[in-house]
Amino acid sequence: MNIANKLTVFRIILIPVIVLVELFPYEQFGIQIPYFVIEHITLSLKNIIVLVLFATAAITDFIDGYLARKYDMITVFGKFLDPIADKLLVNTLFIIFAFRGTVPVVAVLLMIWRDTIVDAVRMLVSQKGLVMAAGYLGKVKTVAQMIAIILILMNNLPFELFSIPLSTILVWFATLMSVMSGASYVIQARSYLVESM
Repeated sequence: MNIANKLTVFRIILIPVIVLVELFPYEQFGIQIPYFVIEHITLSLKNIIVLVLFATAAITDFIDGYLARKYDMITVFGKFLDPIADKLLVNTLFIIFAFRGTVPVVAVLLMIWRDTIVDAVRMLVSQKGLVMAAGYLGKVKTVAQMIAIILILMNNLPFELFSIPLSTILVWFATLMSVMSGASYVIQARSYLVESM
């Protein structure tokens, strides 16, 4: 296994660690999580730890892609696992946020449905020997999701100080990009979808 694939596996390993930090029953074990207060906004140490873990995972995503392209480390395993790692990371955090009531459940459902449909379309098209590369809208969606996650973990700082709900705006923007990019994939593959019926 080359270093790029090892970084992808490491990113996947970080996901259950993030879940453990987020959902661990601290109160049952008498653990009090420290909070930092910035004006009227509180920021927990737990969120900061999750933010560091998420940032680490996001950085490894950039590094493994860079290494794979520069040093010709692109493998079938990497092509298969890298997008799965990305979706597991992002969707896991959004599911946790929805569970906590931090983001709307509908937005999270739409994003997960989009990912499922796109994966199915890609699988169908791959049987014809074709590969559907990530489109521009999909890349915009991913960036919006990443920034939204960071802002949610930061309790929307510093924008909350000015009463600008940027994290919420970005969640809905990412949802819109998800729906639009998902529709784009389906439209591109419509002839193959019709043939397979």
